[in-house]
Amino acid sequence: MAAVPDWLDPLPDAGEQRALDEWAIGERGIPGVDLMERAGAGLADLVGELAPVGRIVAVCGKGNNGGDGFVAARLLRERDREVDVLLLGEVEELRGDARANAERLPGPPPAPFTASALNGAGAIIDAILGTGFSGEPREPAAGAIAAINHVSGVACVIACDVPSGVDASTGEIAGAAVRARATATFHAAKPGLWIDPGKTHAGEVQVTDIGIPAGGPGEPQVGLISDRATDGVPRRDRASNKFAAGSVLVCGGSLGLTGAPCLASESAMRAGAGYVTACVPSSLNPIFESRLLEVMTVPLPDTDGSLEPWGVETVLERADRVDALVLGPGLGRATGAQEFALQLAHAAPVPLVLDADGLNAHAGSLSLLAERDAATVLTPHAGELARLLETDSEAIGTRRLSSARRAAREAQAIIVLKGDDTLVAAPDGRVGVSRGGAPALATAGTGDVLSGVIGAFLAKRMDPFHAACAGVLVHVRAGALSAREIGPEGVIASDVIATLPQALAAGRT
Repeated sequence: MAAVPDWLDPLPDAGEQRALDEWAIGERGIPGVDLMERAGAGLADLVGELAPVGRIVAVCGKGNNGGDGFVAARLLRERDREVDVLLLGEVEELRGDARANAERLPGPPPAPFTASALNGAGAIIDAILGTGFSGEPREPAAGAIAAINHVSGVACVIACDVPSGVDASTGEIAGAAVRARATATFHAAKPGLWIDPGKTHAGEVQVTDIGIPAGGPGEPQVGLISDRATDGVPRRDRASNKFAAGSVLVCGGSLGLTGAPCLASESAMRAGAGYVTACVPSSLNPIFESRLLEVMTVPLPDTDGSLEPWGVETVLERADRVDALVLGPGLGRATGAQEFALQLAHAAPVPLVLDADGLNAHAGSLSLLAERDAATVLTPHAGELARLLETDSEAIGTRRLSSARRAAREAQAIIVLKGDDTLVAAPDGRVGVSRGGAPALATAGTGDVLSGVIGAFLAKRMDPFHAACAGVLVHVRAGALSAREIGPEGVIASDVIATLPQALAAGRT
C-alpha cells in the first residue's frame, strides 16, 4: 500500500500507533510513563474545559488506557476537583505504568466499578478500552459501557483516546460502545474517530501532542482531507482558453429527472471547467436548451424520455474531443438506459465519473469497470454501493472503510462513498476521509453537484484520487458557505453550485 500524499493529515491505525509508541520508547528513549503523563494531562484539560464544575467519575480499565485515566484523575484532584476513580478489576492486576499511576493517586484509591457510582456525576471519563481493542466488549467492560451510556444524556462523557467499543482502525462497532461528547486522542487522531459509526460515538475530537517525534516507523494509508488538497487544482491564467480549462461531457436525464444532469453540468462550469456539453434524451432537449444557457446540448435517441444504447456511438464521437465524462445523473432505470450506461462506461476513452443510475447499471458487475483503460471515479451512497457489492446498505454502514476499499480493488477505480464522513478510496489502499460538518448537503441534487465538481477536476488532468478528494473538500466548503448565508434547512443544490467558486478560492494562498 502507498503512503498518503502530503495534503492528507495521516490517521495512524491501531497497529501503526502501537509501532510509533514502541519506537518512541525503545529507540528514542522516551519513557513510557512520560507519554502517559502527557496523555493524561491532555485528557484532564479537556475534562476541565467541558465540565468546569461538578463531580467527575473516571472509569478505568486495567491497561494503558486506564493508566491515562489515572493520570487525568490525579491532575484533576490536584486542581481541587472532586474525582471518583472506578476500576474494572483489582489494583493488584495492574501492571507497569498503569500500576505506577494508580499508586500515585492522591486521596482515595480506585474503587471497584458499580453502575450506581455514576449517578449524579457531572462528567464521566471513559478510560476502559484503548486503541488496541477490536471486536465485541466482554464483561465487565460491556456492563460499564452500558451504564455510562445510560447516564450520558445527563453527564458529559469524555473518552480517552477512543470511545470504548469503537475499533480505532476502522470505526466499526461490534457490540456496545460509549457515546461520548468528546474524545481526547493522543499524537494523532485515528481513522475510527472520523469514520462512522465510530465518528458519531467520538463526538468532538481533540488531539494532544504527547511528544512522539516526527519520522517514526510506518506510513499510514488513511488521512483526513486537509485544506491543502485544493492547492493542486489547476488555475486559469492569462493564456488559458475554454478548452485548456477542461472540457466535460455530462450524460443522463430522463422523464421527471431532467434536473440532475443540469445540476451536474452547471456545477462542472462553476468548478472551473471551460466547456461543458450535456448529452440528453432528444425528446427532452427543449427543457435542457431553456435551462442550460452556458452549456451545449447534444440530443440522443430515446424512448419515452429514456436514453437508448444506439446513442452510445454519438457520445463516443464527442468523447474524442473532451477531457472527462460524467455518466448517470438522472439516467433512470429503463432497460435501454441501463444498457446505454454499461456500453458507454466500458468504451469511453476518457476519465469517467459514474454516478446515480450509472452506478445501478453496474450492480453485481463491478469488476467490468476494471477493464477500462482510463481513470474511473464512482460516487455511490451506501445503498448504491450495497447494490454494486450485492449486499445491503446496513452492511455498508457498519463497515464503511472495508466496503469502500473492497469496491476500489474490484473496480480498479476511485470510490467516493458519500456521507458526513465521505471516504475516497483508491485501489492501492489509500483513503481520504472528509471532516464533514456540512449538514446542509443533505438535500436532493447535491450528489449531482459533487459529480460535476469531480468531473471538472478530472478534465483539468488532475490525478483521479487527488481530484476526488479535492472535489469532496470543495463540495463540503460550498455546503457550509451556503448554510452560513441561508441557514442549513433552506439550502438547495443550486445554492451549493452558486458558492462553488468561493469554496474553491477559500483554500488558495
